[in-house]
Amino acid sequence: MKMGWLSGSEQNGTLLDRERAIFELIMPFGSERRVAATGMVINGRTLKMQKLMMQALSLGMGLALAGAVWAEAPKEWNTVGGEQDEAMLLTPDLENGLDVYEVCAACHLTEGWGTKEGTFPQLAGQHRNVLIKQLADIRALNRDNPTMYPFALPESIGDAQALADVTAYIETLPMNPENGVGPGDKLEQGKKLYDDNCVKCHGESGRGDPEKFYPRIEGQHYKYMLRQFEWIRDGKRRNANPDMVKQIEGFSDDDMIAVIDYVSRLKPPKEDLAPSKDWLNPDFD
Repeated sequence: MKMGWLSGSEQNGTLLDRERAIFELIMPFGSERRVAATGMVINGRTLKMQKLMMQALSLGMGLALAGAVWAEAPKEWNTVGGEQDEAMLLTPDLENGLDVYEVCAACHLTEGWGTKEGTFPQLAGQHRNVLIKQLADIRALNRDNPTMYPFALPESIGDAQALADVTAYIETLPMNPENGVGPGDKLEQGKKLYDDNCVKCHGESGRGDPEKFYPRIEGQHYKYMLRQFEWIRDGKRRNANPDMVKQIEGFSDDDMIAVIDYVSRLKPPKEDLAPSKDWLNPDFD
């Protein structure tokens, strides 16, 4: 029997394999600075971060082994009320947002840039409303994300105020000037598909619309977007906007690759970018 909170390829393998994968995902890879993001090195923040990470990991393992979380029928895409609306109405505290983000940095990195190979998306610069909605959906089991779920719970990061704080902090982070891009061999086809199907919601530059919860997709990693696009098209992402599901249901795999390749090359304004790919978040010095 498949557990409902595992979608797509995440439903494959044994429970042990999945929990080992979760543990490996929070372990560092890359530079020594990335090692710091796991809580092993960061000055003054080490103990707190390690404790939060291990609590979240323990909770995630317990849920998986007990089979405690199951898929439910998808709810309406964007219902009024609940934790989402509560968080959006609260005044954010950026200092607490930084404290909360310590947990997120284990995977999304201290800069909020995620990884080019697509395991983790770039969060830096994303609209606060979009981030709140996605976190609230994961917490409410409206979006399946078994790796992130235990780290997003109130026991790990806090209540609605924590959502307000951490999303406001993430929105202030400058974006990676060298995000992961696609192969680049079907850009003309990708542009036509984008103009015909995506501009109405995401805009010509891919900036999205925070008031309508349309995410900022300019500067996002190609492989992450490709995976999410496929899951939305194939009905595997339960909190997807139904208008988008309908819009892209006829896309072939070739269409999908072409349009996401084009989108991955849409660059944010210079003022929203870090000065270089080597920029390090000074908040974690």
